Amino acid sequence: MDALIKPLGAATPSDQPDIPPDDPRAEYLAAPIDPNKPRPSRADAEQAVKTLLAYIGEDSTREGLVDTPRRVIEAYDELFQGYHQCPADVLNRTFIEAAGYDDFVLIRDIPFTSHCEHHVMPFYGNAHLAYAPVGRVVGLSKLARLVDIFARRLQTQEHLTAQIAGAIETVLQPRGVAVLVEAEHTCMSVRGIGKEGALTITTSFTGLFHESAHQQERFLSMVRGSRR
Repeated sequence: MDALIKPLGAATPSDQPDIPPDDPRAEYLAAPIDPNKPRPSRADAEQAVKTLLAYIGEDSTREGLVDTPRRVIEAYDELFQGYHQCPADVLNRTFIEAAGYDDFVLIRDIPFTSHCEHHVMPFYGNAHLAYAPVGRVVGLSKLARLVDIFARRLQTQEHLTAQIAGAIETVLQPRGVAVLVEAEHTCMSVRGIGKEGALTITTSFTGLFHESAHQQERFLSMVRGSRR
């Protein structure tokens, strides 16, 4: 299958575009972390973990915790890798074989895990997204990767939903985008009010999904249809 690169000037890790920070496209066309910006060292980060362990009354030198600071920082590198990834990189490769297709494409039940920016505690669930392509379509796995890029940053669910829709809208320029995210927040289920199983649902609609109640209803019906 031959692929074409849609000429939208997407960033690559080594060649990010010069986009003003106040440009609304900025968070979609470039990774949010400037590789040249000074950051604390790994040793500094591990020392911060030791400080937190001491704060709760633990001894970071005991056998079970000796390697915990290193493990925590390694986990952070994995859980928050989205700060070093560019959304446009995964969406910029499109295919023309679907030219003539005139309905929307829906991917349902994309699992994700993110972290609440208020408590740095996990929230997890599923994202459902659809877009109405114009001439070209993007690989289905790329849309799942897009969800992970934004999820692997400190987030609110509302912003996560808007970012997914905004990136698809900005890079693919479809006739419309629909996103529904449903998630359980551990900052609500395992602390505070302790309401395990409570789901938060957020949506974002653009283009034909924003303008047409019928298309919204079709999207929601297909998302809520028979589950596997």
